[in-house]
Amino acid sequence: MTEKQTRSPKANGTAADPAVELKPKRRTFSAEYKLRILEEADQSTEVGEIGALLRREGLYSSHLAEWRKQRRQGQLQALTPSKRGRKVDEAAAEIAALRRENERLRTQLSQAELLITAQKKLAQALQTLLADEPEN
Repeated sequence: MTEKQTRSPKANGTAADPAVELKPKRRTFSAEYKLRILEEADQSTEVGEIGALLRREGLYSSHLAEWRKQRRQGQLQALTPSKRGRKVDEAAAEIAALRRENERLRTQLSQAELLITAQKKLAQALQTLLADEPEN
């Protein structure tokens, strides 16, 4: 075995570089970048020009194929950054808001009915007291 194969980084007294990330970060490409690269690739007329473009940018041909497919399917909006997460169904959100408001209004109505009932009983009690009171 050669010396290179037998020695580990710790064997020669050096530790692993702590600045190296353990898990590489996935690259993301902006919509402008994708469209610029697609246009540059579409304008390429010389043999090997697209390969040079891919090497220069550090891309794979599968990137171009996927981006072209997205453009063909009319997913140019998909190339622009969009809000992540579930799509909000506006009708369902409006229905939920109306149901909450309906429940709130029902609660207010029941409280108002209780107050009106209490006021009626109080008015009847006062009438009874005034009717029973002897006149001077």
